[in-house]
Parts: sequence; C-alpha cells; structure tokens
Amino acid sequence: MTEEKQSALVTIQSTLKAPKGQYNSFGNYKYRSTEDILTALKPILRALNSTLTITDEPTLIGEWHYIKATATLATPDGEFKTTGYAREADKKKGMDESQITGTASSYARKYALNGLFLIDDTKDADTDEHYNQTNRETKKTTNQSAKKSYQKNDPLIQKKALITGYAKAIALATQSDVKTVQQEALKQAATKPEWKTADANEKANITCHILEEMKNSLGKDKVFEEV
Repeated sequence: MTEEKQSALVTIQSTLKAPKGQYNSFGNYKYRSTEDILTALKPILRALNSTLTITDEPTLIGEWHYIKATATLATPDGEFKTTGYAREADKKKGMDESQITGTASSYARKYALNGLFLIDDTKDADTDEHYNQTNRETKKTTNQSAKKSYQKNDPLIQKKALITGYAKAIALATQSDVKTVQQEALKQAATKPEWKTADANEKANITCHILEEMKNSLGKDKVFEEV
C-alpha cells in the first residue's frame, strides 16, 4: 500500500475512539461491543466518504466449527480487509443453536474490527482511562497507608485499643461481657474530679488507669455485676 492509499485508513485508526459502553456486573468490568465500535465509526466513515461491510461464513478447522468474519473498508484510497475468528461452543446453557452461532458471530466481527482499526481491548498506558484507574488505585493505597500510619501513631487510638484489650482480659477472667466491664470502668472514671474538665485523651488515660487497677485486682476475686 502506498502512503496515499493508507491515508483514509490511518485517519480512522488514529481518530477512532470507541468507548466501553457495556458493563459486566458479574465480573465488575466495562467492555465495548461491536455496536459500540460501529456507532463510533459511522460519523468518521461519513466524513471520509467511506463504507464498511462485515460478512460471516462458517468454517471447519480440524474438528471445530468457527465463524469467520471479514471486515471490508472501502475508501476513496482503496479497499482494506481483515478477518476475525470465533469458535462456536458445543453447548451453552440457556442458548439454542442459532444463539450460539450469533454469539460466535458477534465475537468474530469484533475481532475483525479490532484488527482493522487497531482497537485494543486492554487499557493502554497512555490513555486517560488507564491514568485515572492507576491514579485512583495509587490514591487508595496511599490513603490506606496514611490511615494505618496515623492510627499507629495516634495516642488516643492507641489508648482506646489498650482499653479494649484490658476490658477483654477482665471479661474473660471474670466471666463478664466486655461491654459490662467498659461501662463499669466509665462509671468509676466519671466519679473522678478531673473527669468533667478532661479532654478525650485525658479521659482515655483515666479509663485506662481504672481498667489497669481492675485487672490488677483480679487476684482478689473481684467480680463485676452487670450495670
């Protein structure tokens, strides 16, 4: 093919943007169908005074039945063809023979169009879609790491974890439930003079100290009654 004859095809290959307009809820991903590609193609074909035809024919390769689809692009520069193949399934739940053939035809036509117009079903590294997805994943990972780091270094969160740990240990030793132990600790903490003016961090310190005393008193067979 000469450079002149390639111009219309190259124009389509470089300008065609076929969005992924379909959604697979089971696999949780988007994909483009043959119809999505054709919808995006029509205005470009009109502008370039070109036509596209797609034909199917069954073919036997070995013992398997395939559908061979041929996509033909006719432009003022010349005619260009590519083919795509898809194998018919022996059986497919919920489909009769005509539906099985139709499904293979749709795949074969899509493969032919992908080859002719250089459509890649994967996410290219330089596309907005790839960038946005990668950026979202990076932000998500960064946010999760930052959250874990914050939780690890935040004194209040550390004290709350310690309070929970003390309460679980006491509940296990006294055959009480964790909530009862925590309520008892808070009840005692509220009687402290400094409780009313204490901030969250100071209140956690007071509660933690009371639970520690409770834990140390277990040797005296202290049992907590439900509040």
